[in-house]
Amino acid sequence: MSYHPIRWLLVVWCCWPGSAFLAEASVTSLNEQGSAGQTWVRFLDDAERVQLPTKFLKALPPDFIRFEFDDLRTYAAEYHPGEHRMVLNRSLSFNAAGRVLKPLVQMTHKELEVLYHELFHAYMDYLSLIEEQSREAGTRSKDLLGFAREQQVCRYSEVQIAPIIQRQNETESRYLTQAESWEALNETWAVFIGWTVWNQLEVQRKTRKSMFQERGQAHRWIQRLKAAFEKVELRGYYVPEDPEERRLAQKRYLAKPSQLTLREAVVLMKQVLGFHYDFVEQLEASLGTSLASAC
Repeated sequence: MSYHPIRWLLVVWCCWPGSAFLAEASVTSLNEQGSAGQTWVRFLDDAERVQLPTKFLKALPPDFIRFEFDDLRTYAAEYHPGEHRMVLNRSLSFNAAGRVLKPLVQMTHKELEVLYHELFHAYMDYLSLIEEQSREAGTRSKDLLGFAREQQVCRYSEVQIAPIIQRQNETESRYLTQAESWEALNETWAVFIGWTVWNQLEVQRKTRKSMFQERGQAHRWIQRLKAAFEKVELRGYYVPEDPEERRLAQKRYLAKPSQLTLREAVVLMKQVLGFHYDFVEQLEASLGTSLASAC
């Protein structure tokens, strides 16, 4: 009984003019997926070799991000949620040819900071996609997104901004829309991820050993974090939805009262970066009292 349907399908396949094209397209797609998988595996291997965080990167499917390169002028890089498209400066590509990422060992600390900033945006995009499609995201993504939604309401729906970036003491209050508050949170968190990577590389520069294995390096990193809070380095921005306000400023940067909190930093270190728990506990003991969060 099963012979005739199979024979019919074979006849239709062999005689249909478009069959050869579909077969070729299918093979091309599989080759592209395989190439993306190999590239991502090499990227993760590189990251571990230079002792960079990989916990959140390993959650991403190998072909989730579409890397593109361009001669960027007004910004360092950008990520397009929904399209899963990351546009990087051509200088981050191998031999500046604009085809594939160059090896991480060839990147400067600043380039790695920018790259990890954008990779975090891709990770949040992926978690949001899972949440939207299934409403049954895994424990890790559910925990992080749940915390993000909580912080969006608690900390980013009403913020203090610095209309003039150089004058941190001059602030204004803003009530943000849903889209604005989500962008402010995502940019603030991405700034921290990039900052973390850059400073980890800086403190490990001399010994080339992980800061989790060197007490002195760990102490220096924690002191850098404390200084970053004091200097208001861990703050994001949002693009105003109101055309009138956007005419005055393309971006609104958050002021000190609305910068990242220690509680947010700890969650990101544990759930995203995979920092050792004893290191995080040491950090909290050192900074917790002076940087307590209101929510």
